[in-house]
Amino acid sequence: MMARLKAGLLSLRDLFATAWWIFLIVGIGFAVAYQFVEPAPPKRIVITTGSESGAYYQFAQRYATILARNGITLDIRTSAGSLENLARLESDEAQVGFVQGGVIEQPLLGEDPEEEEEGALRSLGSVFYEPVWVFYRGDRRYDRLTDLKGRRIAIGQEGSGVRQLAQQLLSANEIRPGNHLVPLSGLKAAEELQQGRIDAAFIIAAENAPVVQVLLRSPGIKVMSFAQADAYQRRFPFLSKLVLPRGVADLVRDYPPEDIVLLAPTANLIVRKDLHPALQSLLLQAASEVHGRAGFFQRAGEFPAFKDRMVPLSPEAARYFKSGPPFLQRYLPFWLAVLIDRLIVMLIPIFALMIPLFKIAPALYSWRVRSKVFRCYGELKFLEDDLRNHFDPARQADYRKRLDAIEEEASLLHVPLAFTDLVYTLREHINLVRRILDKQEAGT
Repeated sequence: MMARLKAGLLSLRDLFATAWWIFLIVGIGFAVAYQFVEPAPPKRIVITTGSESGAYYQFAQRYATILARNGITLDIRTSAGSLENLARLESDEAQVGFVQGGVIEQPLLGEDPEEEEEGALRSLGSVFYEPVWVFYRGDRRYDRLTDLKGRRIAIGQEGSGVRQLAQQLLSANEIRPGNHLVPLSGLKAAEELQQGRIDAAFIIAAENAPVVQVLLRSPGIKVMSFAQADAYQRRFPFLSKLVLPRGVADLVRDYPPEDIVLLAPTANLIVRKDLHPALQSLLLQAASEVHGRAGFFQRAGEFPAFKDRMVPLSPEAARYFKSGPPFLQRYLPFWLAVLIDRLIVMLIPIFALMIPLFKIAPALYSWRVRSKVFRCYGELKFLEDDLRNHFDPARQADYRKRLDAIEEEASLLHVPLAFTDLVYTLREHINLVRRILDKQEAGT
């Protein structure tokens, strides 16, 4: 038993002595490959939304539930709106945020693609439409924003996306800033409009939002149908044209009495450029689950999509829109898919090195073992040549000493069992040379 163990250890020693450089190359390859492996995704990220009563906050809660199923905690932070969300993303106070379309000036195509790729933010695409409702009081029908000149208009709180968009649209209609533009939004703006303390209000909300439903059913309150919707789309490419069908708010009373044309930016899911790609993919899957169904203004599968180009599209989102979730994440738990994906990055180059190296290793190992035996054969061949061609009777003792040394070296050889036949053949040849020496001595 001890002899077998010793033989095994010696074989391992020979293997390591032969293949140490293979292990060294593989180790270097492993170290190089590790430099290209993405670190594990963080377990906690922050999303910045809007107020607790807004759609952004409600959708973020649904995202949090989906991410929690995959072991990721989504911390939800409320804000004043899109502009504050952008500031938090740029300062790394949050890694994900909802941003209303149009709050960043859209770059013109072809101006400077390299400059467009700079910056810390990337888009995961638009996730839903945000209709712009302009509610107003009065018996007259208004279908242009110029009709609101001289009126008191609620345009939203400082830092909100609705305020910035309202200012853009009003400025395009030569309605300048002033005290007539009131910083009110949501239900507060609706109350002021109902009480007659303001004349109009910009509201950005879904059709089922409480503020919209209240104002649609308020007597004396009308909603503007944008007669110049196509022109606004040309001037502001981030806007889409939507139609509120006749009678959709109240079929019995047939309200609205005709189709209403609305304008709508999109809500965009913006992330920091350095957010882990696996988390970007997980957020896109959550967005598809939350926003992918048919809605009042959208078709099934329309969102998420890259509709607003104010921020460059994330490469991960581009792959997702083209081919869906990563292959491993479709069939495996998120943590396992990420682990395997990281290992593949390391193992592929390692195997690429190991396969050719280990094809060479057996031949090198065989050569190393055989070289021990061949060294003895070389000394034995020199001795045989001396005996046959240069025999000197005076050196008989030297011949025998050399032969005994070769035989002792052969008996001390340690080779794997698969190569023991070489040792036994060597010892037979040593005996053959010994007989030649005996004949030479007898002849003298």
